[in-house]
Amino acid sequence: MFEHSKAFSGFSVNDIAQAKQFYGEKLGLTVTEENGMLRLHIAGGASILVYPKGDQHTPATFTILNFPVEDVDTAVDELSARGVRFEKSEWVDAKGIQRGRGPAIAWFKDPAGNFLSVLQN
Repeated sequence: MFEHSKAFSGFSVNDIAQAKQFYGEKLGLTVTEENGMLRLHIAGGASILVYPKGDQHTPATFTILNFPVEDVDTAVDELSARGVRFEKSEWVDAKGIQRGRGPAIAWFKDPAGNFLSVLQN
């Protein structure tokens, strides 16, 4: 039944305008807006729905989007220069990159508090 369906993923935010600015300007994704919701257009022609939940939004406690990159250090440097803050913990280095436990990966949050990551391809 679904083998030919163009399925898509989605997640909520508490402020559509902030999300549009973050995903479009800071992350450099193509973002479209329709009916009060956003579509993030990612590689391969896929899109992700971003919908508002206002005060009822609860940030995801898991990674909602992973962006594989050729060089995680370069990605972290470029995103940091754009104002993206990487999560700090005892498992990450000074840049916020976890190494040696699978692919090198760095987590950050969108303005609504949802977790995203860049990871070594």
